[in-house]
Amino acid sequence: MAYIGNQADTAFTSLIKQDLTGASGTSLTLTHAVANANDIALYINNVRQEPVSAYSTNGTAVSLTGSVVSSDDIYVIYLARAVQTTVPPDGSVSTAKIASSAVSSAKIADGSVTTAKLQSGATFNPITNLQFFRLDGDVSTTTTLTTLTSYADGHDTDLFKRIGTAWSNSSGVFTPSASGLYEITFIADLHTTANSVYVEVTFQRSTDSGSNYTNEYMYSSALFSGSTYTNHHYNFIRYYNIADASTFRFKVGVSAQNTNVTFRGSGGINRKCALIFKRLADAQ
Repeated sequence: MAYIGNQADTAFTSLIKQDLTGASGTSLTLTHAVANANDIALYINNVRQEPVSAYSTNGTAVSLTGSVVSSDDIYVIYLARAVQTTVPPDGSVSTAKIASSAVSSAKIADGSVTTAKLQSGATFNPITNLQFFRLDGDVSTTTTLTTLTSYADGHDTDLFKRIGTAWSNSSGVFTPSASGLYEITFIADLHTTANSVYVEVTFQRSTDSGSNYTNEYMYSSALFSGSTYTNHHYNFIRYYNIADASTFRFKVGVSAQNTNVTFRGSGGINRKCALIFKRLADAQ
């Protein structure tokens, strides 16, 4: 029949005695760590002391409720070794002794893990860059692609505070301040005075500092309901892995079936087209 439990070292285990010659004061030092006061039998001048009442233990330290002098005959008998009570010494548990996934979030105090505690180079991806730019002035569509060139910085308003260093903007051409995996959103706030079967928003990106651009075309419709004008609101979203921020360029172009569609950049603060850059993670 298989043996259940800790295997015995030998056929029997002897108790160990430790003499504490010359000890004085209210503290003693053991050669073996113990779990609690009951793991040792402490004798002072051959009188056994009552655990907990007369002394307490903490690892290898024994604290006495009274005091001893150097002439006292003091010794301990380790009882715990006979029943195999084990308390690892401080700093003795290595990484290999901890099972994978053994440490759960319940064992980690809230607020204990901070950026300062992370190893250099460790993957930790909060949103470190968030930019918001509003179209500055209305733009009426044409039937050919027109690049939006005039934006107002949305930072420092009641509705938005920038995270990280701002993207640079030169006549509607944006350059990121940091590499990363980005979500880019264009908020299209439109009004129309006639039906437009399609409204086109084009994301134009370059990885060679603007020498060449790749276009991504996205469409919606803007139908007129017969009043003076009709408002429409659309979000156009794409994701870009920007490995080299210094050579990446981005701009937005618009067009429509006719010239009766206006991309709004005037009016209330919540009724303007806007461009949002959100960094989600490190470059992949």
